[in-house]
Amino acid sequence: LHISEIAPGWIRSVNRFVKDGEKKVLLVKKVKAVDIDLSLKQVSKDQKKQKLKEVKKYEKGKTLLENLQEKTKITNEEVEKLEDKFYTKFDSVYDGFMEIARNGISIITDLKLTKKITTAIEEICSKIKLPSVQIRGIMEITSDKSDGVEIIKKTLLDIIKKDSTMDITYLGAPKYRISITSEDFKSAEKSLKPIIEEIQKNIEKKKGSFKFTREDSKKTREN
Repeated sequence: LHISEIAPGWIRSVNRFVKDGEKKVLLVKKVKAVDIDLSLKQVSKDQKKQKLKEVKKYEKGKTLLENLQEKTKITNEEVEKLEDKFYTKFDSVYDGFMEIARNGISIITDLKLTKKITTAIEEICSKIKLPSVQIRGIMEITSDKSDGVEIIKKTLLDIIKKDSTMDITYLGAPKYRISITSEDFKSAEKSLKPIIEEIQKNIEKKKGSFKFTREDSKKTREN
């Protein structure tokens, strides 16, 4: 890595950008017989983020395979063959295990693995905690009708029965907290919108009032 490829402009101290023992994402510019020309300054933030994510997945996948090998006592060569099979179907070994944890062992039937390996994979995947996020908001619901409490209660109970990923907590009249748990923020938002719309529609149809205020979202479990 030439000093001119560390950062744009004049570099007074290399240690500001590169330190001993530190891992960096570099761009391979040219491969020669005995040398490889690298660049740090030509790596964008998005490229760095993506590559570090890939490395993290690779390392986690390696740990999963080591766990599998310990359980099954298969050889290093068999582990390599298994890894190759996973790459024919998934972007990484880690992605494969996550998909199995999410959708079941049947999704790798076409890989034609031995019963011993399949059983071990299923056991490992059963202990994987899938990533999840939670989005929340406060609903303010009121009704001036004599049976207003029952109207609100029935509306919320009917909604809860439709979606097991949702939770509604009573905070004291007229406030209720609604929270949706999902694998990612996009799918959580997709679930929340129609639910809020339906609650508002049913409450206002009964001459009640409805107001919704978003709270901060959070990751409840990361990859």
